[in-house]
Amino acid sequence: MVKRVLAVVVFGLLLVLAGCGGPVQDDILNYINEEMKSAQDLEDKAVSAYEGVAGVNYTDDQTMYDALVNEVIPNYTELITELETVSIETEELKKVHEIYLSGANLQFSAFEKIIEAIENQDSNMIAEANQLLEEGRLQIEDYNDKLDELAKEHNVEIEKE
Repeated sequence: MVKRVLAVVVFGLLLVLAGCGGPVQDDILNYINEEMKSAQDLEDKAVSAYEGVAGVNYTDDQTMYDALVNEVIPNYTELITELETVSIETEELKKVHEIYLSGANLQFSAFEKIIEAIENQDSNMIAEANQLLEEGRLQIEDYNDKLDELAKEHNVEIEKE
């Protein structure tokens, strides 16, 4: 499931102009090329660390716990800090960005809940965490769709990796 989040979140840093500029177009270009430069790397590191110990790669609770505490949570904390400090000039892009921030916060909450579930050996909490992961994934998908729509409306092509 987290692998799908990674696939959905992956977007290129290169943008190609297909028309004349404007404030929203300029904001989108700055957002992708400058403001969000390291966000994707942080997301990738966190998701890769989680995927390495979850699902078919799960070996034991301690291994998952260590990965969450030492890799996933620190990278997600940094990601959220970066997302909260992004400079956005236009309301249209701010609304889209807020969707990503909300989805990332849900993912972060899910990872924290998994840690708590392991500490308490509570399988019900794992189910709650999985629900949070799914909600976050859906919000991040929505973010990507809306970013693509906004870019298209303003003659910006986002090249996917």
